[in-house]
Amino acid sequence: MPAARKKSRRSRPAPSAPIDWLLEGDQPAVRYRALTELLHRPESDPVVRAARREIPLRGWAAEILGRRHPGAGWNDETSQYRPKYLSTNWMMLVLSDLGLTREIAEVRELCEYWMKGFSATGGMLGGSSTGKPHYCVAANQARALIRFGYEDDPRVRKTLDWLVEAADPKGGWSCMGSGRNLDSWEAMSVFAAYPRAKWTAAMVSCVARGAEFFLERELYRQGGHYAPWFRFHYPPHYYYDLLVGLDFMTALGYADDPRMNHALDFLRSRRRPDGTWNLDAVHPDLEGGSARWYASHPKHRPTPFALEQVGHPSKMITLTALRVLAAVDRAPPSGRAEP
Repeated sequence: MPAARKKSRRSRPAPSAPIDWLLEGDQPAVRYRALTELLHRPESDPVVRAARREIPLRGWAAEILGRRHPGAGWNDETSQYRPKYLSTNWMMLVLSDLGLTREIAEVRELCEYWMKGFSATGGMLGGSSTGKPHYCVAANQARALIRFGYEDDPRVRKTLDWLVEAADPKGGWSCMGSGRNLDSWEAMSVFAAYPRAKWTAAMVSCVARGAEFFLERELYRQGGHYAPWFRFHYPPHYYYDLLVGLDFMTALGYADDPRMNHALDFLRSRRRPDGTWNLDAVHPDLEGGSARWYASHPKHRPTPFALEQVGHPSKMITLTALRVLAAVDRAPPSGRAEP
């Protein structure tokens, strides 16, 4: 890559103000993740250990855990999946982003409850009404459980192997028979979370094909302009946007691929003067046919869930954006950064 082109992809050093904001003590989950992911403090650091101890005691994680029903999850109706986005499945996905692990007894109990609720044939996870894994559910659940510390659980391992088998031979995945598409991003995020030392040869090949599928499309070129992909959301649930794509692609080591440029330029353009990023929208954020379907089926419309206020600076979005740009800055001139 020409030197001038390479230089243009580098982000400016992040001002201290956003980092200081993320390190504030009101949200120990964000503080813990900023310390470890942005400042690269080791888990043995006393400051990191103190922040991690606080996660189940104060802030978002504590509030979510405090709403749990004894011996069960949250607001479950006929399953742990509904109502969207208030039942157990969705709360567990959020908690997995907040630094909690199975070392906490309540988290272990919840993980077992969740895995039992979504057990699938063959000892896998993400079970649907047919008993077979459902792609989006299985991948989201596997990613969350890896973060909770279940990467060696046989149920998780079998689900990862199934995700490899379910991939399109040309790269990418299809959710609900929609054909391989950028919206079917969840398996890429699973392997971004799964320790590289544990990958099989089949996983390596599968992820490489999946990455090429996203890179060929520069993380956004599929059909017409779909506005929700250009808004940043948290929680992402099973929806895609450019920050979601940038996050797993940089984590997988593709930070220096020039086909990431369009998405990276867009990310930088959305940065506020104070160095933070806004929460643009909360799901369901839909347009086109999906929006029309929900309009005609209002009883099926999900209830939005948010940790932060739409249109205001977001700690979760800012944390992810800074992590993405830091990965770009670390990418060696020869090409791919180590994940």
